[in-house]
This record gives sequence, C-alpha cells and structure tokens, in this order.
Amino acid sequence: MRELLAAREGDATPLYLQLARNLRQHLASGAIDAGSALPSERDLSAVTGMSRVTVRKAIEQLIAEGVLVRKQGSGTFVARRIDAAGSVLSSFSDDARARGEDPGTVWISKAYGEPTEEEAAALGVAAGTRVARLGRVRLSGGEPLAIEHAVVPAHHLPRLEAVDTSLYAALAAAGVRPATGTQRLRACLATPTEAGILSARANAAVLRIERVTRTAAGEAVEFTRSVYRGDRYDFVSELSGLPGGGTTAD
Repeated sequence: MRELLAAREGDATPLYLQLARNLRQHLASGAIDAGSALPSERDLSAVTGMSRVTVRKAIEQLIAEGVLVRKQGSGTFVARRIDAAGSVLSSFSDDARARGEDPGTVWISKAYGEPTEEEAAALGVAAGTRVARLGRVRLSGGEPLAIEHAVVPAHHLPRLEAVDTSLYAALAAAGVRPATGTQRLRACLATPTEAGILSARANAAVLRIERVTRTAAGEAVEFTRSVYRGDRYDFVSELSGLPGGGTTAD
C-alpha cells in the first residue's frame, strides 16, 4: 500500500491532491470493499509518510467527490454505488430497507395549496384544485441522497400528518396505490443550495427526475420532482430484444 500511495518525485501537484489521486486509484482497484471503513488518518499518515494535515485534506477531497462518505461518530467509509431499478415503481424507503439501511426524512415543507399550471396539467386536474405539497430531503443510513418535491391531489391525502417517512405508505393507508408511472431523468449540475443540502461539492453532478404515477384506473396520484446525487446513484433498466429477435444495429 505504501508504494501505491507514495508521492511521485518531480510532480508539482500539491501533495494532498497526489494522495487523493493515488487513494482514488487504490479504491477503484477494489483494494477496499465498498462500504468498508478507510484506515484512520494516523494509519494513513504512518503508511505514506505524509502529515496528518495532508492526509486529512486528501480525504476531504474524496468526500467532496463522493468517493468517500463520513458517518458521524463512526469514521470514513468507501462510498457504495446504488443501483436503482429504473423500470420498477418503488419507494425510496423500500429501496433503502432492501439495501439494509434505515430511510430517513428531513421535512422542508408540508402544506395544502393550489397547483401551478404545469402541475395541474401533469396531474390532469383543474386549476384551483386543492393539492398537498410535500418537500423533503431523503436520507439513507443517515446520508442525504435526494431532495423531493411532491404534489398530490388533496383527496388522496386528507391528513398531512399521516405522511411520515414514506409517502407511498400514507397513500396505501388511504386506499390509494400507484400502479403505473412515467419517469424522466436528466443529468444536470447541482445548484449551490442543492449541493449544500446534499453535502455534495459545488457544481456536483445530479440526476433530476420527474415522475407521474397513476392508479390502475388511470387517475394521477403524484407529480414529483427529485434531485438525486449523481455520485451515488446508477439507474438501471432491463432491456429486451425487438420482436422477432432483431436489433437496432443497422
């Protein structure tokens, strides 16, 4: 490990950036499993011969890049890439639990109001229809991963206080179950506010997602706009061949 993390003679790059680069390559090789703890600053300092200040700056750089994550009171860990099924209608909370992590929510807003023209069109409701507005930060294992803003026709959610961690659980309790949906993803850069909320670096890559879900009868349930950390998420979809076994290669 000492050889992998050693500084290069004649390299004018600041030492902490050299160490960050070498650590990044070391982790990419699979030397430390995703989710495992990084050696302590003291151990890395002893191995590399660099000061703890240099080691700390290198670690902070990799945390800003999303390569590492720091968990309060536990240490620094190699970040896991999350494979999210892009073709399956599921909730953030259920996905987190399926990974063995506890979902969490920090509420930004929770109130009734009227939809904008775009929201009314997406939900197929008339202007002036009463809707529930739900803004929140989604956490998994205590780490902020997404910001969600959902708009739901109020008759689907007669009691806002019923919405705790999972919107879908509150809808199910009210007898409403999303059965189908349409989802659109775009790659963008985080705004300064989004980066701050998600503990990401300035101008970090994010995935902007718009989702409209419907009941089996075709009634719109929600119109949700989300921002997911691009350094943590891969959205994966199953593909099938064309009828008759053809391809699009030609």
